[in-house]
Amino acid sequence: MQISAESLSAEQAYRLLSGVVVPRPIAWVTTLSPNGKVNAAPFSAFTFLSTEPPMIGFGVTHREGRVKDTERNIRSHGEFAVNIADTGMLAALHKSSEALPIEVSEVELLELELADSLRLRTPRLAGAPVSFECRAADMISFGRWHVFVVGEILVFHIRDGLMVDGKIETAALNPIARIGGPFYAELGKITVV
Repeated sequence: MQISAESLSAEQAYRLLSGVVVPRPIAWVTTLSPNGKVNAAPFSAFTFLSTEPPMIGFGVTHREGRVKDTERNIRSHGEFAVNIADTGMLAALHKSSEALPIEVSEVELLELELADSLRLRTPRLAGAPVSFECRAADMISFGRWHVFVVGEILVFHIRDGLMVDGKIETAALNPIARIGGPFYAELGKITVV
């Protein structure tokens, strides 16, 4: 089977790509709105980009052509926190992806506990095993409805016991991954080579 990319709608291309580019790590991003509400939203187009300085990036897709709160808040304040959820946080993470009015805080609605950041006004999620405090470094537009947010990590927050000899024990982190459709995955067998 061959499919011409030009023949696909944005939704069809998303379904195809999100079923093939798997598993995807999830950045659960907290931002601060102009009126002081904390927004939390998951993004599965997420990766690290640089180690000196440490930088990460995630893709934001506009919903129905409208800018998402996360993008608007980052443009307003120039900062955000990336939280890495474990499997115990999956239900809240998934619910936080729903479209809500700008004045509604997912954090308040889902009763998520916050923790102060050291270098940002934006708080992080207290229950996340790992969080990054980030300063926005760049926001690059792609296509009609996509923005790639690049952030420089200023502070790493790591749950005690997750780091051994300078490395994260990934099995103990127990991260959530996104696959196609409304499906998520956990780590399976870890192979040492």
